[in-house]
Amino acid sequence: MSISGIQGLPFEVTVVGCYNLEDKEWISRQDPYVCLEYRSAKYRTKTCTDGGKNPTFQEKFIFTLIEGLWELNVVVWNSNTLVADDLIGSGRIQLHKALSQGFDDCTWPLQSKTGRHSGEVRLILHYSNATQPPKCKAKLAPSMPEYAPSAPFTQVSPYGHAPAATPVSYPATLPYAAPSPYKSYPTSTATHPPSPHAGYSPLAPPTGYPPQTYPPPPQASSYYPSAPAGIYPPPPY
Repeated sequence: MSISGIQGLPFEVTVVGCYNLEDKEWISRQDPYVCLEYRSAKYRTKTCTDGGKNPTFQEKFIFTLIEGLWELNVVVWNSNTLVADDLIGSGRIQLHKALSQGFDDCTWPLQSKTGRHSGEVRLILHYSNATQPPKCKAKLAPSMPEYAPSAPFTQVSPYGHAPAATPVSYPATLPYAAPSPYKSYPTSTATHPPSPHAGYSPLAPPTGYPPQTYPPPPQASSYYPSAPAGIYPPPPY
């Protein structure tokens, strides 16, 4: 994370307490205290007498930020009267979240000299200048344009045309007609072999003869003359 422009700005560290510390006393309860180190600045809490494994401190300290230094060292000791104090554990506190978001309340692990887990320490980090980033806002303006209040929602048609603004009017319903009992089938275009009894047209009359009708009209015989009217039987020839 890139953080710049914080040289000389203050930030606060509150030592809340410790949890599950390694016990350095065999007979009585141990008396822990916490030391904070940030480059040359060093602070020490009051000794929590008979604090044992879970001492409480609730002490606040103010540091001045140094460009490029994003860690805070914490060391927990057990106070002794006759001999040197015992080191319970130490750890490194990362400042990135507090400097970017302005606040960080977290519990950090502690390790002994041999690298063994020796408890936890709870710190609250507060950086008030994180809520005033005018330079960052100016840099982000070109890539994040401000938008005017959006107009009322209009549904976009998936077919490429705008939806109708007025209700669609439909033509009046035609009177109901009773369906025909017969179904109409499409004409088949398949070819079938011609029927032996269908498809023949009547024979055309021979050339030179008038068309005949049925039954044919009565005609006089060309071989026998017609008998005179009123004579029966006809005379011999």
